[in-house]
Amino acid sequence: MSSMDYSGPDRRRPGTPARSGEKTTILLVDDHALFRVGVRNILEREPGFDIVGEADDTRGAFDLSVQLSPDIILMDLSLPAPGGIETTQRIKRELPSAGIIVLAVNEDEDALFDAIKAGAAAFILKDVTPDDLVAIIRRVAAGEYLINDKVFAKPAVASRVLKEFRELAIYGQEAAPIFAPLSPREVEILDNIAQGMTNKQVAYALSISEQTVKNHMSSILRKLSVNDRTQAVVYAMRQGWIRMPED
Repeated sequence: MSSMDYSGPDRRRPGTPARSGEKTTILLVDDHALFRVGVRNILEREPGFDIVGEADDTRGAFDLSVQLSPDIILMDLSLPAPGGIETTQRIKRELPSAGIIVLAVNEDEDALFDAIKAGAAAFILKDVTPDDLVAIIRRVAAGEYLINDKVFAKPAVASRVLKEFRELAIYGQEAAPIFAPLSPREVEILDNIAQGMTNKQVAYALSISEQTVKNHMSSILRKLSVNDRTQAVVYAMRQGWIRMPED
């Protein structure tokens, strides 16, 4: 295992918003040195990007992620065992604030499903153009989950995601894997609101406070980039995340 740390001692802690003028910190994870060099050369030309480290295996990726708390992690899907997906999931458990962009050789539906389940913010192919890669990094750094566009363009993958959400609602939240963009609790709240419930009624039904419901709704609106609960419900129904209102 080899890894390189390019950071200074005063790295920002996970979950802390970037200060004005602060650069987006990026960790590169790939077992091919030539690929890392190419990506580094592209990203170092961009204003506002700071490559803080490189790793060529799963252990190095995890260790540097915890040590550096990067904003963005470019994760090779085809790392040697335990692989890029498991490493993504492990990192997200320790560093939920990181935006992980999975890079793959092809659009395998199983890998795409596993990536969203692990908490990846984007799933892109390695033949992505430099301009597109830069744009994707900037959008993920701004909090977007671009993986949704790919997942819900594939009905088979979307149905698997919905099925897992339903199972989580049945079996409880404790063992819930990380999903994007909405947590199982947020889907549950949106599902109830779609049935015509007020925030107060949702709070009573779920045995939580009305303020907690409001906090979740603020998170839902931000994640879906919509302005109100009606737009959120319509969007979620179109994606198949929640059921249609009952008569």
